[in-house]
Amino acid sequence: MKAARMKTPRRPVPKKPSNPCVKDPVGVYCRVRPLSRPDQECCIEVIDETTVQIHPPEGYRVFRNGEYREVSLELWFEVLHPQVGLTFLYLLGLLFTYGVTGSGKTHTMTGSPGDGGLLPRCLDMIFNSIGPFQAKRFVFKLDDKNGVDVQCEVDALLERQKRDAMPIPKTPSGKRQIDPEFADMINVQDHCKVEDVDEDNVYSVFVSYIEIYNNYIYDLLEEAPFEPIKPKWNNCNTPVRNGDFIPPQSKILREDQNHNMYVTGCTEVEVKSTEEAFEVFWRGQKKRRIANTQLNRESSRSHSVFIIKLAQAPLDADGDNVLQDKEQITLSQLSLVDLAGSERTNRTKAEGNRLREAGNINQSLMTLRTCIEILRENQMYGTNKMVPYRDSKLTHLFKNYFDGEGKVRMIVCVNPKAEDYEESLQVMRFAEMTQEVEVARPADRPICGLTPGRRFRNQDFSPVGKEQAVSELLLQNFPPLPSCELLDINDDQTLPKVIEVLEQRHKLRQMLSEEIAKTVHAFKTVLQEFDSSVASKENYIQGKLSEKEKTIAGQKMELERLEKKIKTLEYKIHILEKTATIYEEDKRNLQQELESKSQQLQRQASDKRRMEARLQGMVTETSVKWEKECSAHPVRLRHRRSRSAGERWVDHKPPSNVPTETVMQPQVPHAITVAAASEKALAKCDKYMLTHQELASDGEIETKLIKGDVFKTRGGGQAVQFTEIETLKQESPTGRKRRSSPSNRDQPEDAADSEWTDVETRCSVAVEMRAGSALGPGYQHHAQPK
Repeated sequence: MKAARMKTPRRPVPKKPSNPCVKDPVGVYCRVRPLSRPDQECCIEVIDETTVQIHPPEGYRVFRNGEYREVSLELWFEVLHPQVGLTFLYLLGLLFTYGVTGSGKTHTMTGSPGDGGLLPRCLDMIFNSIGPFQAKRFVFKLDDKNGVDVQCEVDALLERQKRDAMPIPKTPSGKRQIDPEFADMINVQDHCKVEDVDEDNVYSVFVSYIEIYNNYIYDLLEEAPFEPIKPKWNNCNTPVRNGDFIPPQSKILREDQNHNMYVTGCTEVEVKSTEEAFEVFWRGQKKRRIANTQLNRESSRSHSVFIIKLAQAPLDADGDNVLQDKEQITLSQLSLVDLAGSERTNRTKAEGNRLREAGNINQSLMTLRTCIEILRENQMYGTNKMVPYRDSKLTHLFKNYFDGEGKVRMIVCVNPKAEDYEESLQVMRFAEMTQEVEVARPADRPICGLTPGRRFRNQDFSPVGKEQAVSELLLQNFPPLPSCELLDINDDQTLPKVIEVLEQRHKLRQMLSEEIAKTVHAFKTVLQEFDSSVASKENYIQGKLSEKEKTIAGQKMELERLEKKIKTLEYKIHILEKTATIYEEDKRNLQQELESKSQQLQRQASDKRRMEARLQGMVTETSVKWEKECSAHPVRLRHRRSRSAGERWVDHKPPSNVPTETVMQPQVPHAITVAAASEKALAKCDKYMLTHQELASDGEIETKLIKGDVFKTRGGGQAVQFTEIETLKQESPTGRKRRSSPSNRDQPEDAADSEWTDVETRCSVAVEMRAGSALGPGYQHHAQPK
């Protein structure tokens, strides 16, 4: 029973956080393996090139609605062609196959005889594109830190001579031996090539091949050194040999200076053709770990990664040699990954080593799924969760592909048989999630700065090329020579014909020489006119440049002036802000003081009313008693001296005060004049006055008289509580001018500084404490308070 055909509703995609970097989604494509038998039940149906229907098989325990997955089926033209093309644009590329065991992942990658897979087609396309622009062997040399250098021609030649001296297996015909197992796989008939290859660059291709087995990395191209191993003895005293080669050592992942992951100590081979590159791949493919399981006769027990590195550098200005500049060298990388298949152990009946291998494979694939899920969540919802790349060697190697700039493509391989329904459903769900992950688009390619087209232009204009072109032109215009062979003594026609042809050639040559001379003369005239026009244009341009330079110099001076003015205004704004802050703080303090004073006055008023009530009662009682006493005993009244007449002052005049020489001076009778604070003087007096002087804003000396009351403390000492301040100031009747006078309205721009000084003076004065203007006792003149 098939489910109704319906498309899976799209999930509501939340708004993604704004990111200035342009990103492209991971390309996900599907390939459905054909059934092995025509009578086999199928659970996957291809509707069209973008839709695949999955339905539960007959007799499935729970019937569910069929699900659609929108994926592309055009593998070569939609996947590999743009992937290889972008390899030339200075970026990273990743193409990996994903699916259950037996779904055709390895077949998709390698292909079959007569029908090459993705890997041979990719190699063929690369060499079709860079074929005539390849550098000689060993011109590019990879280092051990995932970088590349350019060698001079002499060093490259020495290395080529060393390589040629090494023995190479050859056939009796003298050609290199080609393994017949892969000879048919590299016979690709597409002949595709990249159109935007820079013809002024030289290229070299390097390949390496690794596998990740049980979470260890091994080099499949590493030649195991020969070393005899001592035989082991079993219980029957029979030697058991483990072989004559040392087992391969696992490799380590490191991060280069560009934060890209690479395998240290991995063998990297420079190849110059598709056949040579695929031969290297096949040599490593024979070492890959495979085993026979219940689901696949040759099941891959490891993840294999075939890495293609493309080194390129521009030619020099002459178009002959590679530019010796390390910053102009670019190393692109394309990784073709054949993942091991996910499987359930209850279906494979795996035991022992096979069971451990299956556990490691499933664990690494589960880590890959977790990384994709967290990466998708971070991109869609703006979270910042840590992606666990380091939990597996596979995901750690993939880190720079998802976090860097480049392209990522995934080929989903599915087996449509009914037994793989649940696994295929999980694979398609993972594919649907993966295509929502985005990878940053690569930046624009760097500009070399040299003239384009220099490779072929310099070849055409070389001396050898000129002579060859002139000779070919002359041979085309000259009449052909007749046969000069004389077969008979009486032959009187051959020599006249030869003479006639030679005379024609001589006349034609003279004509060509005259035309060439005229052309040269005309060309020289044109060159002279061009030189004169160029010189006049240079003079005109030089004059314009000098004018522009003067204008620019004037503009620079104006900018400097405006910058200085801006700095002055910024400083003034800063002072005003500080002054406003001071005013605000003073306002808050005064409000608090006013509130406290009002509360204190309220308390004093209430205390005064209570005291008045008590005193009223006491006065009434006392008056009654005095009336009684007076009636009994007549009393002579005495004149009571006022309290103010008995007050004594401490006149504190510091020695630093300057005589003001004014007509009126403050005088306090019966005052004790001191130059410093004295406890003895304070003990004899009940009033205190401090004379303080400071410089006013108009340059005059301003005298302040700070007055207070002296009272005794509980400890037996004296304390002063200041009550008021009187200010004495000298002013000139003609020295101050009103700012609002008409003469100051149209003041120039330079008068801003004088106004600013006045503002600062007013701000400093406003902060001071103001006191009442009442005069203390004993003053002999009238002081005008400020």
